[in-house]
Amino acid sequence: MNLLPLIGMPGPTEIIIILVIVLILFGGRKIPELMRGLGKGMKEFKDAQKDSDSNEEPAEKQEEKKGY
Repeated sequence: MNLLPLIGMPGPTEIIIILVIVLILFGGRKIPELMRGLGKGMKEFKDAQKDSDSNEEPAEKQEEKKGY
């Protein structure tokens, strides 16, 4: 039996409850720090992804260098 159709997507009430629980657990001072850290992590991930994409050469150019 597949439970996914029974659970469904959370509605606005459930999202508000989750946000209130997070606020209670972490407090008002910690949440901006957590979001700032999350933003920095996402930026570093995107920068690393761009660097790896620019460092990779297309397969045709690699074959030309090998002499195929």
